[in-house]
Amino acid sequence: MTMVYAKRNKTKGRNEMAGSKTASISCRIEEGIKEQAEAILQQIGLPRSVAIDMFYRQIIMNNGIPFSLTIPKEPVAHDMLTKDELNQILMTGLVQAKANDSFTIDEVFDELENDL
Repeated sequence: MTMVYAKRNKTKGRNEMAGSKTASISCRIEEGIKEQAEAILQQIGLPRSVAIDMFYRQIIMNNGIPFSLTIPKEPVAHDMLTKDELNQILMTGLVQAKANDSFTIDEVFDELENDL
């Protein structure tokens, strides 16, 4: 982790972050989306500006958007499934687990790390 310390700017008479300048951004977003996101950020104690800065840094680190922008072929949220669809998915998982047709958590993370 890099620490940045404020240093006194003798010509302007104010404190500035050493080696960094800030810029403002402005965007329009749906009110409900903004309220939901900010409620979550408040719960975790993360200011909006820090969250946006983190997102921009992830774009830089990933050289693109840091998450997939594809439309899933199948619903991924359980609340989007009917009771029968959810039960079918759970039953498939149960059958696979009983048949030992699964991966350990270590195997999953090893594969994820290899793909990075």
